[in-house]
Amino acid sequence: MNDPIDHSEGPSEHPRDDVGPDSDSKSPTPPGDQPEKLPSGSGSGARKSAPKRGAAKPAAGKPGAADATGEAAGADDARADGDEAGAEGAEEGAAPVKDDLAGNPDTPVPSLDELRAALAWAFTGEEVESSVLDVYARHARMMLETNRVLNLTAVIDAREVAAKHYLDSWRVTRLVPLYGKSVLDLGSGAGFPGLPVAVGEREARVVLLDSTQKRVTFMQQSIAELGLKNVTAVWDRAEEHLARNNYHVVLVRAVSSVRENVRLLRKVRHSHRDLVMLKGPSWSREVRAGEREAERLGFKLDTVWEHKLPGDMGDRAILVYRAPGGQGS
Repeated sequence: MNDPIDHSEGPSEHPRDDVGPDSDSKSPTPPGDQPEKLPSGSGSGARKSAPKRGAAKPAAGKPGAADATGEAAGADDARADGDEAGAEGAEEGAAPVKDDLAGNPDTPVPSLDELRAALAWAFTGEEVESSVLDVYARHARMMLETNRVLNLTAVIDAREVAAKHYLDSWRVTRLVPLYGKSVLDLGSGAGFPGLPVAVGEREARVVLLDSTQKRVTFMQQSIAELGLKNVTAVWDRAEEHLARNNYHVVLVRAVSSVRENVRLLRKVRHSHRDLVMLKGPSWSREVRAGEREAERLGFKLDTVWEHKLPGDMGDRAILVYRAPGGQGS
């Protein structure tokens, strides 16, 4: 396998509510096009031990299936904020189809101080630099402000945003060795989990990939405003992008089920070494349902990390699959 390069440019059980790739979008791959500007917001070592709130479990045994032609079918939970592709021409008399990119004008936009306090609450007991939470607060405000005009998230309560988006994403950097690695966030939506990962591990090189142009525009503007140097946002389809580029790690959060995720990557499974999926409490059911397909395609379940979100916001799991491109390396 070529060395990874540095880039410049069924249902999911992880109840993420920011939006992943648009499964029915027919937009062509845009080589070099600059999406229109959106309204901006204000202003390799051993695996690390799990945080106090979570624990690691060894994979037991070896870990089919709608067609995935470059984008996975949307997950029910991930689509909670209306990211369902609707027919452009509804039959006469049918209820009007909601615009999947339409924002929520009623989205509250807390102050930076309120968001920063919510993040401090969510990260209580974690070893995290204050500057990291400052960046998260700024990104959260941009996201919520833009959510009024562009559908980015259904999670709008400050504490839920802090825990479900930022803490959940950041913990990847504590549990998966990413120092010096190239990382692809597949179906990044508003930037999760890739942007918090890039802020939490500045020595990783992260690409945020999404097939929806307007969301990529938001991510590009956020990256520029936050002054982040180790992350870029790219408008492309997963299979086409991975056919041209190699990565150490591919991150997937609420794009689809384990089975559909490995099917999505079946033609490009040698382009990366590890496939990391962020899942909810029913991760074991997904692993069992996708076991045969994962085995057939050469994805081997290596590690499962379980952890809890604060305030009874639920259990989470990080699944690490060794991809065919990483076996023997």
